[in-house]
Amino acid sequence: MTRKERKIAKIDSTYMKQYDAYVERQVKKKKRLYRRLALFTIVVIIALGSMITYHMNQRDLYTEKKEAHEQLEQQLASLKDEEKELEQEIELLNDEDYVLQIAKTNYFFSEEGEIIFKIPEEKASY
Repeated sequence: MTRKERKIAKIDSTYMKQYDAYVERQVKKKKRLYRRLALFTIVVIIALGSMITYHMNQRDLYTEKKEAHEQLEQQLASLKDEEKELEQEIELLNDEDYVLQIAKTNYFFSEEGEIIFKIPEEKASY
């Protein structure tokens, strides 16, 4: 026999009423449990998603900052090299003989009795 064809009469006693109430409470309890588990799962998924998103953003930011730091380190190294060169030039410019040599070669200054001849640096075309 199928379920529809079953015609069993229920006993209408206090025990059966209590048992039906117990079964109904158990069904409701199970429903609430499933709802709480679903809500907890949703909350956990949202929390994990936000943490993963935050972590990815922080990794991207860290990569950008690291690249900027490397570029600034390179710039600092080049500026330190330039500073060393300029300090050497300052030391040379404090030397009077060096300044006189520059004046003679670049500005054609001469001491008394000196004659300066400018020789072209280009080779002759013939």
